[in-house]
Amino acid sequence: MAVERYTRFRDISISERILNTVFLLTIGLGYLMALANLYYTHQGHDGQAGLSINDVIINYHGSNGQTRLASAINGIMEPNLKYKSDKEVILKWIQDGADEPGYAEKISPILNRDCILCHSPDINPSLPDLTNYTGVAEVAHKGGASYPRLIRVSHIHLFGIAFILYFIGRIFLLCDLNVYVKRVAVVIPFIAMLVDVSSWLVTKYNPAFAYVVVASGGLMGLSMGLQILLSVYQMWFYREKDE
Repeated sequence: MAVERYTRFRDISISERILNTVFLLTIGLGYLMALANLYYTHQGHDGQAGLSINDVIINYHGSNGQTRLASAINGIMEPNLKYKSDKEVILKWIQDGADEPGYAEKISPILNRDCILCHSPDINPSLPDLTNYTGVAEVAHKGGASYPRLIRVSHIHLFGIAFILYFIGRIFLLCDLNVYVKRVAVVIPFIAMLVDVSSWLVTKYNPAFAYVVVASGGLMGLSMGLQILLSVYQMWFYREKDE
């Protein structure tokens, strides 16, 4: 009876190795850029430079102290204002109730000039939409991201990341490792992603789940990174001893 052999990196051509490698390295670089984007879009919500657990809580759950727009204007987004006096205009509008007529008269021109280059759903769907009153009101009143926005970002995140994890996992399965280790390894980032996205919605209700958001997101990134590194290593540097 013939022994069934499974494809490993030693069985694929140099061309396939090159294709797999450039794909994995490009995805790895893209993920690093995503982390940088995550840092710059989430930091400063608490009015202080740097990303903290409070920034995550404010982003998803909201703050009892001030709105997300006020926190951003007082912190990381202040340098983006062309005129410093506009900061007080925005803060006073928020303090007066953030009504729509005031937005159309005073706030919209400022945001259209200084903010929508980044805060537009066509450019960056993960950032608050500052192109219309509905989007601005969401961050101008107390409370975190709305459930409709979280659901919209969640489905984009799930579809996009799932495809990436699938292709990374398909390549990783060619590694010469214990089969049970590989089975667990390819499942972990999917579970972490599902927990991460689910925690966004739960954190909206319970801010303590912000720690789960950070932990699950970190686990997904770590597991994905290890799959990439092990795959590249075994493709080019690993040599199995002849049986």
